[in-house]
Amino acid sequence: MIDHRPGKQITPPAARQRRDPAPSRLKYRLERMWLTPLYRRILRIGVPAFVIALIAGLWLSDEDRRAALKDNVAQVVTKVQSRDEFQVRLMTIEGASPVVDRALRAMLPVDLPASSFDIDLPALRLQVMQLDAVEAIDLRIKPGGILSAVVTERAPAILWRHARGIDMLDQGGHRVASVTSREVRPELPLISGEGADLASEEALALFDAAGPILPRVRGLVRRGERRWDLVLDHGQRILLPETGATIALEAAIALDRAEDMLGRDISVVDLRDPQRPVLRLGIDARNTIRQARSLPLLGPDGRVLPEETKG
Repeated sequence: MIDHRPGKQITPPAARQRRDPAPSRLKYRLERMWLTPLYRRILRIGVPAFVIALIAGLWLSDEDRRAALKDNVAQVVTKVQSRDEFQVRLMTIEGASPVVDRALRAMLPVDLPASSFDIDLPALRLQVMQLDAVEAIDLRIKPGGILSAVVTERAPAILWRHARGIDMLDQGGHRVASVTSREVRPELPLISGEGADLASEEALALFDAAGPILPRVRGLVRRGERRWDLVLDHGQRILLPETGATIALEAAIALDRAEDMLGRDISVVDLRDPQRPVLRLGIDARNTIRQARSLPLLGPDGRVLPEETKG
């Protein structure tokens, strides 16, 4: 029905139902914010996490609740760690001497059987490596509740006599163990003097070079932590230089094989200056020369004998 009264504007029905398709300003801004990754993460992750943390914080603010939660967690952990599949019942040790075997078992922090969670393998490995005789160790827990330890011990290569006693050293100069006397390991060569352990590799090379006269060698003495003296039986010594000691010793041995130098009455072979070797005669040889020259004889201490003691 159409109203035909004057002055009345007529609005078609279709025009009254049409709406503006453009979004409102607020809706537009919300949609733009939702397209931003940061806001999406905040709404999807940040807000729920904040709500959960807030609820957890309010619940844990009570001391009795915290204590109860802690006890429950401890009971669950203990129950899991006490299961049969985590129990260690036996310890096997391979490659260890009886002394190291006993020391290793004594270092075990718990008595077996025990949970594998109570055995800190890295800490136990560091503790075992403090033993001088141990060079390496492989620790692992095998199926069946077996704690396996494979030990590699240091091999004694030389004896070192110093002011505190006698120690056995390996080829690298690392201490292996102490001995009460040289007779405990007579097959090992002997070195002495402060700092001799730091030059053990050079000492072993000198012992190898002294092969032809090795039965006569009594040991090596470190002098001033710089060089070596090779000590032979009958009180003879070979004074070696700081550098090139092995070459100098080989030259002395070659001279001995050619001239039987060490079989004569010579007390000292001084090779500290390779360009000028010096031989020091023994008392008997010196007295023979002095007697031929009508000079006073020398005593065992190298001093001139009084006139009444001659002959």
